[in-house]
Amino acid sequence: MSNALYQLGRFSARRPWVVIAIWLLSGLAVITSSVSFGDDLDGSFTAPGLDSHRAGELLTDAQSAQAGVTARVVVQPHDEAVDFVASAEAGAELDEVEQRVAALPNVLGTDRVLSPDGRVALVHVQYPLLEELSLADLERLEEAVVEAGETSMLQVEAGGELIFAFDEPETGLGEMLGLVVAVFVLLVAFRSVVAMGLPIGVALFGLAVGASSMALLTKLIGIPTWAPQVGSMVGLGVGIDYALFLITRHREFLNSGHTVVDAAGRAVATAGQAVVFAGGTVMIAILGLGVAGVPAMTGAGVAISFIVVIMVLAAITLVPAFLGLVGHWINRLSVGLAGQRDSGQGTVGVVSARWNRWGRHVSRHAWKYTVGVTAFLVLLTAPVFSLELGFVDEGSSAESTSQRRAYDIAAAGFGPGINGPLLVAVDLNGDASVVEPLTDAIAADAGVAGLGGVAVNEDAGVATIIAMPTTAPQDEATVETISRLRSDVFPSVLEGSDATAHVGGQTATFADMAEQVKDRLPYFISAVLVLSFFLLMVVFRSILVPLKAAILNLLSIGAAYGVLVAVFQWGWGASLIGLETTVPIISFIPMFMFAIVFGLSMDYEVFLLSRVREEYVATGDSDASVIHGLASTARVITSAALIMISVFGGFVLGADPVTKMFGLGLATAILVDATIVRIVLVPATMKLLGDANWWLPGWLDRLLPNVDIEGEAGLPPAEFELNDEFELVVDELVLTHQ
Repeated sequence: MSNALYQLGRFSARRPWVVIAIWLLSGLAVITSSVSFGDDLDGSFTAPGLDSHRAGELLTDAQSAQAGVTARVVVQPHDEAVDFVASAEAGAELDEVEQRVAALPNVLGTDRVLSPDGRVALVHVQYPLLEELSLADLERLEEAVVEAGETSMLQVEAGGELIFAFDEPETGLGEMLGLVVAVFVLLVAFRSVVAMGLPIGVALFGLAVGASSMALLTKLIGIPTWAPQVGSMVGLGVGIDYALFLITRHREFLNSGHTVVDAAGRAVATAGQAVVFAGGTVMIAILGLGVAGVPAMTGAGVAISFIVVIMVLAAITLVPAFLGLVGHWINRLSVGLAGQRDSGQGTVGVVSARWNRWGRHVSRHAWKYTVGVTAFLVLLTAPVFSLELGFVDEGSSAESTSQRRAYDIAAAGFGPGINGPLLVAVDLNGDASVVEPLTDAIAADAGVAGLGGVAVNEDAGVATIIAMPTTAPQDEATVETISRLRSDVFPSVLEGSDATAHVGGQTATFADMAEQVKDRLPYFISAVLVLSFFLLMVVFRSILVPLKAAILNLLSIGAAYGVLVAVFQWGWGASLIGLETTVPIISFIPMFMFAIVFGLSMDYEVFLLSRVREEYVATGDSDASVIHGLASTARVITSAALIMISVFGGFVLGADPVTKMFGLGLATAILVDATIVRIVLVPATMKLLGDANWWLPGWLDRLLPNVDIEGEAGLPPAEFELNDEFELVVDELVLTHQ
């Protein structure tokens, strides 16, 4: 593999315009095809086999209007002394609002209900199934609501499933801030404008191609509407990091006298092989999200994995092409620090000496650092025991949004349960007599505030009962009400009957998926840890190194989970990130975080330990090899981590709490993994283990395949440039010989 990558890197550096042209044409083809033939992203969120999914199937089979997507238009007079019952003018304007909304394309019908005090009107807007709708339907509804509010005495707001399905959070500011910090970090690391610009340019180009492809991927699998935001986070981070690793290695070879083409080829053969390995593990881990059994998570995993593939391909082809194009200009346009000269490798010498001293310091105090840092990480992890998985609702949106205002007004007029109605679908199986007692039993439940309507379709054999909980959708009591209806109320009424009842609707669907993900999360984490153990065992020929890596990965991700619980559930520092209310941890985020962080931590693990292993094989000195490996890689690891943290952290500035959760969780995990774990715990524990780090039974060593992750073994002889200094030495040797 290293030879193939070497040849690929040489070709790209020798024929840069050919490679760049191929990428430009491919990108243009992808973008054009997506615009012309791509489908809309999928806003649905359900999972086959769940009780809520069965309820949706019954409603669809019965061609019930409740099977489609709903929106809510919430209306109240600006004047607090006016209500719709006593004021004919307010009632007339309410009629106009409802008529305006009912006349919109694809609206199947509307249904109005007034609050007990007559101050709030709730207009339910029924749409067909999601696959028959598009973003244009949401835009038309929002436009109608804004116009109605501007031309009447009423406050008009909109919310509901339609907005959840198609509303995409704004993340532009976060992405821009992340890029600005990445530029600064790369300037400090490379001290060259040219070297800094290459990773940024390659990552942005790769991200444009990857993100544009999502509309085409929907031809194969449903891609959720929120996948582009998560894909942007991961794509920018890995794209810049992979390019950083390659350019750093290229400059090392170039500074040693290699030709530009040979340096690029060797960089791809060495660092590029680690990039392929790391990218592959990221992709495998993210594809493992299919374990959750939720189509939206599977689709998002496919989309994000595809972006990672694009970034890996860009790193091993487009980066060496640009390196070949700029040649020795890679070290030009210096922005050196005061009092320092650029040697072609930035401040490597100074920084390496500092990291060497740090490595020796950690080695002298290995026990203290191991115990102290482990205790600190366990403390950060402690809040995990209070982890509550769920889904955010419109009550978690920013107060500046229409859906949040609609949520608050509806809750004030009707009670919190109005924002999360439960759709009970009853498969009658020829026994319509169960409808009345079942309706009475549901209404009598302590968690049900009232019923919103009962409909029986005798031809389809399906009855629909709308129940309003007494608590908000996010409330754990609502989940308990759903569980009680299924386990106690339904069986007590339907015992002896062939009829079955199922609870559906958005609230029940989210609750079901949260429970399913929670059940499968331990299996997913176990599978990822086992995979990482075997991969690292093959690469580093050791038992303890991969075992230690698995434990440290758990500490890293556990600390990140703990921070999420403290901030989002407990509200610690929530105002600092613009979070207006506490929310449960989104059920799929722990799984996503573990998959992504696992892959990225493999980057740092391989980059650090490969240098340690190389030195240990050469010298046999365990302590010295750890210090050498840390000194030679810590600068690049911390630079890469800072870029990741800045990219992920930038998304915390978004208004959407889900985006904030992703950004903060991933930034925290990378911060812990690349600094506390990789720079402190790894060298400390390796010092304590000594030669035992590299113990592997002989019989197992013979069974495992040999993998040269650095890729330098078996490469062709190096090609060096004949610079002026070299020619002067040759001339002196010739004269001496004469």
